[in-house]
Amino acid sequence: MTIENIISAVQRRLGLHVDGRAGPKTWEAIHVALMAPGQGANDGAAPTDIQPVDSRSEKNIATLLPEVQPLARALVHKAALRGIQIKIINGFRTYQEQDQLYAQGRTAPGKRVTNAKGGFSNHNFAIAFDVGVFEGGKYLPESPHYKTVGLLGEELGLEWGGSWETIVDLPHFQLRPSWATECDETFMAELRRRVAEGEPLYA
Repeated sequence: MTIENIISAVQRRLGLHVDGRAGPKTWEAIHVALMAPGQGANDGAAPTDIQPVDSRSEKNIATLLPEVQPLARALVHKAALRGIQIKIINGFRTYQEQDQLYAQGRTAPGKRVTNAKGGFSNHNFAIAFDVGVFEGGKYLPESPHYKTVGLLGEELGLEWGGSWETIVDLPHFQLRPSWATECDETFMAELRRRVAEGEPLYA
């Protein structure tokens, strides 16, 4: 039985749309089912659908919003099933940290690593993360595995930077809120407004 068959069976059991892809709604339904009272041995226990991953990844995953965390873990596990070792190497960044990265290659020494100033990166809102491919414990900044992992991330319902038409960012993944159907400029402005006013990003 393939993982798609398993996901489809779970979706049917939970009354969801069956497409064989474990997106945010599927993971949320699994979590609710596992945490619901009266479910036997797992009642009140931590959800068992997604096990923790390596310590470096967990440290960065902890900086992400709760809606994003299980998908980041799921991507690590899903890549491992394909024989690809990845780690979550970046998560949330403050506006100040983003500005420092933006300064590299411009007003500060180093290579340009981003075109986004503070408040204009999805990392600043804890909805985005970067992965690194590792082989034999060595980090590989370039590898054909990034494209494979990108497709796996899209199957989970994540937006992958490798599919962007302008600036291609192979290690980058983010969970775009369902309301975010406008252009990036409008999207970023709404993210900043919600954070400033204390509104949830995924409501």
